[in-house]
Amino acid sequence: MTLASPIIHHPFEINLGGFKLTGFGIAVLLAFLIAQVICERELARRGHDTEAAAVADVLFAALLGTMIGAKLYYVVVITHNIADLWSRGGFVFWGGFIGSVLLCGATIRYKKLSFVRFADVAGIAIAAGYSIGRTGCWAVGDDYGRQYSGFLSVAFPNGAPPSTVLEMERTFHMTNFPPGIDLNTVVSVYPTQLFEVLLGFIMFLILWRMRDHAHAEGWLFGVYCVLAGVERFIIEFFRAKDDRFAWTGGLSMAQIIAVGVAIAGVAIMMARSQTGEGRPGIRAAAPA
Repeated sequence: MTLASPIIHHPFEINLGGFKLTGFGIAVLLAFLIAQVICERELARRGHDTEAAAVADVLFAALLGTMIGAKLYYVVVITHNIADLWSRGGFVFWGGFIGSVLLCGATIRYKKLSFVRFADVAGIAIAAGYSIGRTGCWAVGDDYGRQYSGFLSVAFPNGAPPSTVLEMERTFHMTNFPPGIDLNTVVSVYPTQLFEVLLGFIMFLILWRMRDHAHAEGWLFGVYCVLAGVERFIIEFFRAKDDRFAWTGGLSMAQIIAVGVAIAGVAIMMARSQTGEGRPGIRAAAPA
């Protein structure tokens, strides 16, 4: 396969004695840090100081939920190998998203706080964190796309896994290579990690612009769900995946979930479109 001068990717990592710090770890740390800053400041700006003070605890629950949910999804849906629970890779976004929502919900309920109030600012924070987090996927060279040799194509000779013919066939079950090609040939692909960095940032800008909405608390989380569902549905057409099904017309499991999340987002927006009894607006009521 002839490549059109692709960009050659080199993983980013820092060796500190015997400890290896990867770009993915740095990006995840920064993603949760910016999410905490956004949630705290936005809740405080709206006059909800009690919730703002509890953001650190909720974000810790989000971190645990993300790690547990992402790994369980990877093992149950993709690899079916329990040993992969202890591997370095395999953090799947939808699994992490579901796990985070569940554990955050439990934490917020335990603290007797408002879930919809947190959710309304969480969408903004998740979009920002998602954009930053995907730079980590780029840094380590995973979650790349299908074969592509056009403008801005990228080859991952040291990716996770490398974008070789062997890995494309073995890991992603892609077989559209010329007969007899060397299995160690490195092929160029779509840099879908960078696509998602950009799309995540666009989602953040949209949600940030809408953060002073006049709807009931929780409405903005519905907007996030719609945007996130649409974003993931589109990006999956470019990604190298091994979980596409004939009965869905070739859609991946992530796309099926994305459709469900987008539909749920529309339902949330409809349910929280009007303020009223039991559905307060985003601003704290002025003291009597």
